[in-house]
This record gives sequence, C-alpha cells and structure tokens, in this order.
Amino acid sequence: MNFIAMDFETASAKRYSACSLALTVVRNNQITDEFYTLINPQTPFFWRNIQIHGIHEQDVQDAPTFPEVWEHIQPFFTPEKLVIAHNATFDNSVLKNTLQHYGITPAHYLTLDTVKTSRAFYPQLMNHRLNTVAEALQIDLHHHHNALDDAQACANILIHQVQQFGPAQLQRFIKEVK
Repeated sequence: MNFIAMDFETASAKRYSACSLALTVVRNNQITDEFYTLINPQTPFFWRNIQIHGIHEQDVQDAPTFPEVWEHIQPFFTPEKLVIAHNATFDNSVLKNTLQHYGITPAHYLTLDTVKTSRAFYPQLMNHRLNTVAEALQIDLHHHHNALDDAQACANILIHQVQQFGPAQLQRFIKEVK
C-alpha cells in the first residue's frame, strides 16, 4: 500500500494551534521518506500540552507558521492520496481547523484511522492507544507524543496490518475528507 502517516501536536486545546507536524511516506509498504517540522502556532501554549509533548513557546519562536509549512506539504493532500493517523479524528480536525484559521482552501484526501483498524483486528488489547498497539505489535515507539516518532509508529502499525490481513481488509476503513 501507498500512504502518508500524519501526526500533529498542538499548543493548546484549540484545534488550530498546531505546533509540530510529522509525515511519514510509505510506498509499497516501505517507509521511503519523512518530514518533520516545528510550527509557530501564533497562539499561547497551555501548560498541559507542554507537559504532554515537551514543546515550549520558545522552541517555536523561529519556526515557520502553518501557511509556510502548507506550501511544502500540500501535494500530500489530494483526493487520490491516503493519509492515515492514529486517532485520525484529532489529526484531521487539526489540519481542517488550521487551514480554516488561516483562510486556506480545505484539503480533500482519503483517510484511515489506525485506532479503528486496531480495534477491529486486535479486540483483545486493553486499549488501543498508540503506545499500547505499538507495544503489542513490537513496533518501536521511542518518544510517544513526538510527532515524528508517532507518525513512524502509526505507519508501521498499518504496514503490519497490511502484511497480516491484506489490503482488501483495510478498504472498509478508508473514508473521504472533504
């Protein structure tokens, strides 16, 4: 399968406050490329978010804003591209709300949520958080809530599921983002 695994971290509960983004590109079930950046969300950070991901306001002072990042990543978000995430509802809403916040045309792409596939394929797990699924599948997750590590783990979860269950079993989980 070919897809892009996406993970955002946010500065606060505001879904337009993206402060880091990672994309892991998979072609023919192999990780072929990665993209990571801090993002200046131009909004205050909330202490709880800092506690989760460890990114502080001073870390993003010189980072690009989302519109600058979007110029580089927009080609990954087209109607024929599959963009996955673990808890895709969150990551897709961060992208949607950030685009809307900056007055950028909404992105249209295909999506798949590895939380949903993991619930279907591994119902015996005590929960389906990224770290739990990664551990159950013996996938390295070096630093949970680091966007790049999370995107890599998400990509590896789907690669594992494709190998174990076949791509046809995953088709029912693919949805359109409009």
